[in-house]
Amino acid sequence: MRKSKIERNTFETKIKVELNIDGTGKYENNTGVGFLDHMLDLFAKHGRFDLKVYCDGDTQVDDHHSTEDIGIALGKCFYEALEDLKGVRRYGNFLLPMDEALTLVAVDLSGRYFLNFDVNIPTEKVGTFDTELVEEFFIGFTRHLNATLHIKNMAGTNSHHIIESIFKGVARALAEAVSIDEKYKDEIPSTKGVLV
Repeated sequence: MRKSKIERNTFETKIKVELNIDGTGKYENNTGVGFLDHMLDLFAKHGRFDLKVYCDGDTQVDDHHSTEDIGIALGKCFYEALEDLKGVRRYGNFLLPMDEALTLVAVDLSGRYFLNFDVNIPTEKVGTFDTELVEEFFIGFTRHLNATLHIKNMAGTNSHHIIESIFKGVARALAEAVSIDEKYKDEIPSTKGVLV
């Protein structure tokens, strides 16, 4: 079982994350940011990752530090749980419809950080959540996962639906990338012999 636990404490946030990549989609998320809890719940369910996230953050300021730092901690958890990446499929992609919203996601567990976030979210907030924080979350997540991630929203008018399609799409693409290819289970999926 590929598992990891992270504790990350700063003056702004205190975070605990537990991840089982080879889970069943169980989740228990309490971040202090209601909309982010919802996104992490469906991320776990659609990726079939077991996920627990706890955050005590300075939400009296706003949700920025909590959202960004959770992305960082979750990326680190995936990176640690994947270890040497032997046998993984490495690549994953998914085209996720969510009512009128449509988002394309592609991931490469390349060992190199790159995020292409090509998304237009029509409103500044969903409830009390600042929608610009979606990109901040994925910057932290992708950087600490050491992966290449492309997120392209292709349609949508409802901000909630667009963001939900992003989190579900990333979960589905990542689930494909981290899955084990039995034909290559003892190999690094690169002609270099390493993923850096």
